[in-house]
Amino acid sequence: MAKMHEIDYQIHGHTTQYVEVELDPGEAVVAEPGGMMYMEDGIGMETVFGDGSGDRSGFLGALVSAGKRLLTGESLFTTVFYNQAQQKRRVAFAAPYPGTIIPVHLAEVGGELWAQKDSFLCAARGVSLGIAFNRRIGTGLFGGEGFIMQRLQGDGWVFLHAGGSVAERTLLPGEVLRIDTGCVVAFQPTVDFDIQFARGIKSALFGGEGLFFAVLKGPGRVWLQSLPLSRMADRLAAAVPGPGRGGREEGSVLGGLGRMLDGD
Repeated sequence: MAKMHEIDYQIHGHTTQYVEVELDPGEAVVAEPGGMMYMEDGIGMETVFGDGSGDRSGFLGALVSAGKRLLTGESLFTTVFYNQAQQKRRVAFAAPYPGTIIPVHLAEVGGELWAQKDSFLCAARGVSLGIAFNRRIGTGLFGGEGFIMQRLQGDGWVFLHAGGSVAERTLLPGEVLRIDTGCVVAFQPTVDFDIQFARGIKSALFGGEGLFFAVLKGPGRVWLQSLPLSRMADRLAAAVPGPGRGGREEGSVLGGLGRMLDGD
């Protein structure tokens, strides 16, 4: 595995955050394309095929890495930002929507973390971005968001993005936590992850929580988000006025009364 780059960082902001990474000469950080907010003079950038971890396994290794990223729905390419100056330089990466940036030092969590495919923001160069398959049949058929996850390996810093606020829990052996499937951000591989059907037909159809929820069983650390992107997108789509509804107070009592009078 490639040598990890020991980077320094600072997280700024509250509801919409960005992380500022300080690079010593020769250090580098890897990010998803389009995540960069700004970079100081002396920072170079290179778009590479695969995960940009610095693994020297040649074209075949890069091809396998790119294929893994394609399976998780990510771009075939990553962008490497490296300090080519003789002094420390900074580069910053912004969260894609309101939420919280989670810094995790992989050496402190056993060198490996499983994360939702859209949560990765950036990492010290040397961190490997792979895939993890959940072999549970329930997860594979019904989980959607948990069947194929990103597998982050190494001993350096990795930065994840969570929608809304973050809840971090450390589960004891055998301790179980049931969660909305979209609220899972990441967990240690020691945590058992499965998808469970919501019991009771009324709960499943009318409870508003969906037909399935995630079941996490300890031991291990888990990170949860209060506002999944899918939930926010659904709410925004529902709030957009339809044809001929421009200017109506859709979210108010007057809006509801107007729809009843119109026969909607």
